[in-house]
Amino acid sequence: MNMAGKTVLITGSTDGVGRYVAMKLASAGARVLIHGRDTKRAQALADEIKRVSGREPMFYQADLSSLAEVREFAQLVLDDQERLDVLVSNAGIGSQNEGPARQTSKDGHELRFAVNYLAGFLLAHLLLPRLKASTPARIVNVASLGQHPIDFADVMITKNYSGGRAYAQSKLSQIMFTIDLAAELEGSGVTVNSLHPATYMNTTMVRASGATPISTVEQGGDAILRLVQDDDVAGKSGLFFDGKREARAHAQAYDAEARKRLKALSLALTGLRIS
Repeated sequence: MNMAGKTVLITGSTDGVGRYVAMKLASAGARVLIHGRDTKRAQALADEIKRVSGREPMFYQADLSSLAEVREFAQLVLDDQERLDVLVSNAGIGSQNEGPARQTSKDGHELRFAVNYLAGFLLAHLLLPRLKASTPARIVNVASLGQHPIDFADVMITKNYSGGRAYAQSKLSQIMFTIDLAAELEGSGVTVNSLHPATYMNTTMVRASGATPISTVEQGGDAILRLVQDDDVAGKSGLFFDGKREARAHAQAYDAEARKRLKALSLALTGLRIS
């Protein structure tokens, strides 16, 4: 995909791998829409993008722990943008961000499940009309090799909580959603794939977890960019990648009944109605 003139929304793009992807796409001529919570970091990124591309990006501030803010965010994008060629769902919190204790979102859901998964589930569905009108279009969900099966008897992990399990469950949920959405979008001209960008990149999220970085932001960012723009993945959808290599996710991702249960739960929690 020639990115010149394409409109790309990257959630969580004011820091880490999202920032790198935003800079690269802006340098390639894309109209980059950036998102985050921190206005100072957003302005610093906007200034840098303007310096390399000559055009200041539009910034959308939204807290993805609030489904109401996700809805407002989506509506602003729909109101502002005549087209949307790519959605990169990158925003998220790690196993130790905001502390190791169990926390809940503004809607009362387990925080990592809410931010890493539910927000992206809702945002993608709300933006589908614009993506479908801009075909060929792509959705890229930034997931992880860290995956934990969902216990549908305790999805919000009220018992035996750990940040690592919560994070891994949210990432598997993203992959399960990717597979289902790809089937729904078959023939629409919109593809959706998920990936583990790189292991323990040198990001704020990884450092907060106490892990020692072993990969660079550039490595992970380049894997995301491949799914955004490379021709060899143009017709592929519903797949999971480990870096730039197609891979298999946790077995639960391929369990149709589990995906059906997750989808029903997600629709109920977000109040989303789809035909």
